[in-house]
Parts: sequence; structure tokens; C-alpha cells
Amino acid sequence: MILFQRTKLSPFLVMPELIPVLTKENIDKMVALVARKISTDYKGCELIFIGVLKGSFVFLSDLIRHLNIPVKVDFIRVFSYGSGTSTSGHINLAKGIEVDVKNKHVLIIEDIVDTGLTLTYIVDYIKSFSPKTVKVCALLDKCERRKTNIKIDYSCHVVNEGFLVGYGLDYDEKYRDLPEIYHLKF
Repeated sequence: MILFQRTKLSPFLVMPELIPVLTKENIDKMVALVARKISTDYKGCELIFIGVLKGSFVFLSDLIRHLNIPVKVDFIRVFSYGSGTSTSGHINLAKGIEVDVKNKHVLIIEDIVDTGLTLTYIVDYIKSFSPKTVKVCALLDKCERRKTNIKIDYSCHVVNEGFLVGYGLDYDEKYRDLPEIYHLKF
């Protein structure tokens, strides 16, 4: 897939470079491994996944297919990026949860944890509904710009830097459909 992008510095079209980070096979193995751990840890519990839209939907759908325990699913939608490559720092709640989480185990499913600001907001929001526990599962734990001490309980892969796309992660709503994860370089 080739997409062209105008930059602020140039009105001409430039092609961003996609640098491979994780193959589909690597992702599949990591997701299966995390699913086994979650299945063991929550055996006999009522577990609710809260997926963070839009980026987590691919990861969440693969994750639940690898579980061997029942799980309920709901979604929350927040945004802080817009069409840029860095967070605005202002978090907007576009869709709250609909399922009752009171006295239940909640696992927030996130595509990538970057600064931790959005995830901290989400954890605090979920805790306001009095769940029994709230934990976090992230496909990617990116520590480069972390601004909070948010705990990632289940992580498939740790990355240090780069703007990542593919497997649900996007840049301005592009690249979500890629089956692998890439560093997007302009």
C-alpha cells in the first residue's frame, strides 16, 4: 500500500517510509501467549474487557479468540491525537462504557501505551464505577515518552521509540488495515 502525504514544510507529495517492527507471525505468537496468561489469571472470574477504540479492536478480537475463559466485551472511545503524531495532552471522552462493571474484574485493552496520560484517564474513569479490579493489557508498551507511572499488567511487546502503524494503529485514520506493525517515518 502506498499513500502519499503533504507535509507542513512542503506542498509536494512525499511518500512516508514503512519500516517493519513486528511480523504477523510475531504478533500472533505474542497475542496467544498473553491470552494464555490472562486465561490462567482470571480462571473462575467474571471478566470484562474494555477495548479502547479505535486502535485496540484488531488486537482485542484476536485476543478473545485465544482465550479459554468467558469474557464480556465493551468499548470506550477517547482521543488526544487528532491528525498529528503526538498527543495534544487534552483527553476527550467520545463514548463511555455501557456494561455494568461494579464488583467485576475489568481488563482495559489498549493498542499502545505511550505517554500514559490517556490510559490514566481511562483507569480513573473505570474506577469511578466501583469494579473489583482494574488492570491493563497493551499490545505495545512504548516507554519513550511516558509521563505517568501507569502499570501495564499484560504487555505483548515493549518498544522504545517511533510512530507505529498497522494492526489497528493508525496515522490520521490510515494504515490500520496492515497485518503487521511498522514504524512510520517521514
